[in-house]
Amino acid sequence: MQQKTGLVEALIVEVTDRDKIGAAYLNSSALCCTADLAKDRACKAGEVIIHQDPNNPDGPKRLQTFFEGKNAEAKMNPQTIQINSTGMYYLYFMFCDPELIGMRVNGRTVWRNPDGYLPGKMGPMMTFFGLMSLAYLALGLVWFFWFVKYWKNIIHLHNHITVVIGLGMCEMAFWYFEYANFNSKGRRPIGITVWAVTFGAIKKTVSRLLLLVVSMGYGVVRPTLGGGITSKAMLLGITYFIASEALGLLENLGTINDFSGKARLVLVLPVALLDACFIVWIFSSLSQTLEKLQIRSAAKFALYQKFTNSLAIAVLISIAWIGIEMYFNATDPLSEMWKRAWIISAFWILLAFVLLVVICVLWAPSHNPTRYAFSEETVDNSDDDEDRIPLSGSAVKVVGDVATKLERKERKTSSAPEQYLLGHVEDLEEDKRE
Repeated sequence: MQQKTGLVEALIVEVTDRDKIGAAYLNSSALCCTADLAKDRACKAGEVIIHQDPNNPDGPKRLQTFFEGKNAEAKMNPQTIQINSTGMYYLYFMFCDPELIGMRVNGRTVWRNPDGYLPGKMGPMMTFFGLMSLAYLALGLVWFFWFVKYWKNIIHLHNHITVVIGLGMCEMAFWYFEYANFNSKGRRPIGITVWAVTFGAIKKTVSRLLLLVVSMGYGVVRPTLGGGITSKAMLLGITYFIASEALGLLENLGTINDFSGKARLVLVLPVALLDACFIVWIFSSLSQTLEKLQIRSAAKFALYQKFTNSLAIAVLISIAWIGIEMYFNATDPLSEMWKRAWIISAFWILLAFVLLVVICVLWAPSHNPTRYAFSEETVDNSDDDEDRIPLSGSAVKVVGDVATKLERKERKTSSAPEQYLLGHVEDLEEDKRE
């Protein structure tokens, strides 16, 4: 009753040592040791074949657990495995006994690096989030200085930019504290993670809406967006927030899985489609805004041209980076390039920050808000009218006053001759009547 009836082996394998699992070195494709292979004393029958290198003691490690008698459960004793070399390690549960097909493995594993519990792929992101928190803080301080200095000339667009900077600052701070807590305690704090994901989803949504309203010329060529456009923009924004929030919660809550599942793909597609909708709407709006400004205002046209060029460069870089990311994921299914994996996620955060800085520079508060603020301009106005708005107003007033005075003088000087002529005509008519 106490005989060993089934063997389950836990193998800890560094990804570069995966070719040492199986009988490839014996010119065989078998993973389990057969009776024929056991005769050559190359392995033990019923076990997974592992080719150990005597010069490398840190090769694949094997932990064995046996079922005993008719017991349907077997308990694996807790063990600590020391890893002495840096790399991407995988834990596999394997068995060679066909009677164990359908077996379930329950439990948990604890992995710790010399610097903490953060996985090697996520470690650099904690430093990156810390630096981005400082970057948003610096941008916020500079923007606050501009805001206070020219507070009398603030327009609604400046308030929207302030909100985006504040959301970005909160998002980066929450992510940094979430990673720091995970690194020190080994568990992801659900509360901080949810807040970080939520702030990130709100910031992404508000940032895209900000790009959209700027592209439509809000506050520059139109004082309001109109009820219909506002409703469509809000509907698109709410939909994007829900999709982005769901994707963020799936990626960051629960067990960290290096293999992408179908659930993630289902949530990635809506976010990608909504991003495409934003891009198409933004560039179509920019095209209409540029057409209006080209015949109305040279200064505002130049401003929007710079914004359009910056946005176009960002989109081209994004498309190129998507191609790089797809190539990276396709050629590295086992995360062998894990040391550079953090760059994929960090790029999108950095690109969003650079775009925000560009908007802050182009629409920075100043003593002359008319260079981008809305004004009643007709199509017939010359390109440089806005550069002399105060002067043209006073000139019209002066010319009007001079013209009025001249008209009055002309009336005074011409009143006497007119009366004389009228009187002379009346005398002639009386003579004719007589």
